[in-house]
Amino acid sequence: MSMHRRICLLAIAGALVVSFTWTQAQQRNSSTVAIDNDDIGGIVTSAKGPEAGVWVIAETTDLPTKFVKTVVTDDQGRYVLPDLPQANYQVFVRGYGLVDSPRVPAKPGQHLDLKAVVAPDGLAAAQVYPANYWLTLLRVPKGDLDEKDVMIETKRCYSCHQVGDVATRDLTKNLGSYKSSLEKWDRHTTMGPSGPGMASNFKALGAQRKMYADWTDRIAEGAFPKVAPPRPKGVERNIVISMWDWALPTSRRSDVAATDERTPTMNANGLLYGTIQGSDILAVLDPKKNETSMIKIPTNAPVIDDNTPESPYWGSEKIWKRQADPRSAAMDSQGRVWLTARIRAPQQQPAFCKDGSIKYSKYFPLPGPSARQVEMYDPKTKQFTMVDTCFAADHNKFDDKDSLVFGQNSAIGWVDTATFDKTHDAAASQGWCPAVLDTNGDGKITEWTEPNESVDPKKDHRITFGCYSDAINPKDGSIWCSGIGEHDTTL
Repeated sequence: MSMHRRICLLAIAGALVVSFTWTQAQQRNSSTVAIDNDDIGGIVTSAKGPEAGVWVIAETTDLPTKFVKTVVTDDQGRYVLPDLPQANYQVFVRGYGLVDSPRVPAKPGQHLDLKAVVAPDGLAAAQVYPANYWLTLLRVPKGDLDEKDVMIETKRCYSCHQVGDVATRDLTKNLGSYKSSLEKWDRHTTMGPSGPGMASNFKALGAQRKMYADWTDRIAEGAFPKVAPPRPKGVERNIVISMWDWALPTSRRSDVAATDERTPTMNANGLLYGTIQGSDILAVLDPKKNETSMIKIPTNAPVIDDNTPESPYWGSEKIWKRQADPRSAAMDSQGRVWLTARIRAPQQQPAFCKDGSIKYSKYFPLPGPSARQVEMYDPKTKQFTMVDTCFAADHNKFDDKDSLVFGQNSAIGWVDTATFDKTHDAAASQGWCPAVLDTNGDGKITEWTEPNESVDPKKDHRITFGCYSDAINPKDGSIWCSGIGEHDTTL
């Protein structure tokens, strides 16, 4: 047998193996995926074969509120959408390297194979990339900070408040006509409820703000992130996400309370409560009945954001006009919801915060203003109780003695909820503590020097720090803070 013939036979054999393997993959169908009568399951394939690590998404508006469930396919493209409420669903596939597939109707108890659609090009594929992938196209001018410090700065707020989504990279939405993209950016950053703050920060960049105009110009001309995000793999594919619409279309959510974090099985399948900052409401979700409701949060605070610039999306509607301005929420062991909200004007600081009538104001007076205080909602009585705090209440955690601990700038504060239950006395139920270092080494906090003063070896020394959010070590009760806006300080 000639060498040429042997090569041909090997090529034919290889082709048969590939064909046989692909035929086997085609013969695998949804019936090989085990499901219950409240599941939808099947196999996702594309022109390239089984699609691993892509999302299968089921949506319905048949229930009292819109409901969405999302799962990830395994190595063989198999998926199961488990434990679906009985409804008519629209199911589709989304994934990196794909464009969204056509929606297919389905019901629980149905086997459903899905055809994924391979993206025709990189630009089409990039439309579902995370916002920060688009942000990588920004050409940041070289400055004084090294690369590590730049990374730290951009990872702070940008972890949640990402620049690079469609609203920030596409400036075609109701902005009018301008001579240049920079003029358009100058206008864009003045719009909406956050316009004044955005515009101030943007203008502070000076000439460097041109980098944003250059960024959106290049995107408008077809630029896109060339590196695709990795698809979910390993245990990442075990995640099942259920989503419900709640609150208002104009709402912006802050925090959700679903359980006492110290006993996370508490309130299993119970009601969830969300503080909706822009709408002055406590949103409520019943995940078993797929129902939502809203509770108006009481307040004596003045109205804010009632005269904000128009929005490209909502026009002149004052979508964030509010009083309570609720932000964070925590659930205690009784299922009550403790939330931060404005119960008064920030300048109306109680006298005990600053006159030394309680030990904390004698030790470290807080003259104010304080932006938010505390309210407690009891689902059993459906009543709110206000707790006027001297410190500005924000993100928080319960300790093992039922004190709700709050982070703030250069101090921590707390409300002893057990004491408040007994006394209903706000002054007797709260405390706060600055950060004082024992620089004189006597083992206790004594007279200190201030942060802007030199360290005196005979005294202790107070430092400034950021405590945007706190966490409590259950082993020793120590409080850990994540800070924003404070750099390391060397004594």
